[in-house]
Amino acid sequence: MTTPNDTPLHWVQDALESLDADGLRRHLRTRRGPQRATIELDGRSFVHFGSNDYLGLAADARITDAVRDSLATVGWGTGASPLITGHTDYHKTLENHLATFEGTEAACLFVSGFAANAGTIPTLVNASDIIFADSKNHASLIDACRLSRATISIYEHCDVQHLESLLRNAPEARRRLIVTDSLFSMDGDFAPLLEIAALRDHYGCMLLVDEAHATGVFGPNGRGISELLGVESAVDIKVGTLSKAVGCAGGFVCGSASLIEWLINRARSYIFSTSHPAATAAAADAAVQIIQEEPFRRSDLLAKSTSMRERLTSQGWDLGTSESQIIPIRIGSAKRAVAASRALSEEGFFVPAIRPPSVPDGECCLRLSVTYDHSEEMLQAVSGALQSLRSLAV
Repeated sequence: MTTPNDTPLHWVQDALESLDADGLRRHLRTRRGPQRATIELDGRSFVHFGSNDYLGLAADARITDAVRDSLATVGWGTGASPLITGHTDYHKTLENHLATFEGTEAACLFVSGFAANAGTIPTLVNASDIIFADSKNHASLIDACRLSRATISIYEHCDVQHLESLLRNAPEARRRLIVTDSLFSMDGDFAPLLEIAALRDHYGCMLLVDEAHATGVFGPNGRGISELLGVESAVDIKVGTLSKAVGCAGGFVCGSASLIEWLINRARSYIFSTSHPAATAAAADAAVQIIQEEPFRRSDLLAKSTSMRERLTSQGWDLGTSESQIIPIRIGSAKRAVAASRALSEEGFFVPAIRPPSVPDGECCLRLSVTYDHSEEMLQAVSGALQSLRSLAV
């Protein structure tokens, strides 16, 4: 007869206790009701600063109406992967509209942004190739690069000189691929896409840009940082998500018709995943239309974000290099970040503590996300609570 300490998984409890001791253990919380600027978590109401629903579309009635209509037509589950029978007319319509929105020849849907990266990068490069990747790329990009088996050359965050040095001194390879987020999800800063595009041209590289946190928010038409900086023609593969500013679920890749055809035939996370429900595609299609018809959402959001960054900087907080709706408030240690988040929670604000592995050791922060739905009163209130924390040197 074995005791719990004799089982093959006996180490798990010790590992969890180690996370507790280091302030790194996460706990699931249960939300009731819609995703809005105020939410209910575990039975308590909070002003919500932990959301990626940047344009306030997740609970928009027009989107729920589109879901309801599609359910009446096709039901819920798709029952198969896209290449079998899971690719409905709703999916096809959304892909066509995404390609038009992004100004590309074609688009391909994935069940998540993570799946989009995990499926795409290994179709572009393999062990004969080299990837050049920003050190603070999203985990989905990091894991996708590893899956490809290509040689991975990491350049310091947003350091174009370091990237050029790596490109200049890299060994011969069949293909070269530069991989970067456009808007970094924990720092809130932009990739130097102008300079990266120039290096792409000079060294003959492919360029993949993940616009997950920028789609819908930046650029004259809401297409992201590559549009904002005028370098879309240099982006060979654009990855996006439907789960953030679009307010829905899923990921997508845009590019040339031949690229999308290649992904459909080779991306494992596409081929071997059941399609998300047609209702999800209908919802995202409605949201993309709203984004195009209501540009005031992104302009209002960016004005609020700028104002909030100015307030917090004047209080003495270190916001790093953020220039977006993502505002990292540098705290330092994981335990201090957790304590600060808990103190804000007591005041009725949900501002998550960000700790490793989401950020490196020593860069723990409160990640305050500004959304279109936040009122001026909400922003003033949370800045007041943060001012109190600052005075207490939390």
